[in-house]
Amino acid sequence: MGKPAGFNTLSCYLIVPNADEAIEFYQKALGAHGGACMRMPDGSVMHAELKIGDSTFMLTSENPQWEQKSPGTLGGTPVSMHIYCDDVDGLYAQATAAGMQTLMPPADMFWGDRYAKVTDPFGHIWGIASQVKEMTLDELEEARDAWLAEMNQGGGPDSEDS
Repeated sequence: MGKPAGFNTLSCYLIVPNADEAIEFYQKALGAHGGACMRMPDGSVMHAELKIGDSTFMLTSENPQWEQKSPGTLGGTPVSMHIYCDDVDGLYAQATAAGMQTLMPPADMFWGDRYAKVTDPFGHIWGIASQVKEMTLDELEEARDAWLAEMNQGGGPDSEDS
């Protein structure tokens, strides 16, 4: 039967301290809208589905006895979500107004995207991007080399000459 309707081949599944709070937050911060929500007999969220753009993601409240631990319990996360959108600056403003913390404000990047990075109150990291320039692999490698040379000379996004 394959994948269910509304899902991409690969979807993320977030574990958060409180799924009800996370659902409300992602709706406000990222414009997510709801789908299925299964609850445990005590009313807590066992499984929820939200959609941002054309992508469905899932989430649940942490449950250490089932090896479901949130980034806060684990002391951080090595994983980052990535959202492509039409208006990076607008979504970034919406996300930070809702309570996401800035890791990197919107900037034009060498790989052809306008890109920002934020973290949510639950410890998950989100990249927000919009492609502003389509580049070939050769152009990407040339732009990367120029960026690395600038980094080696002390330049970069936080330097005064950028």
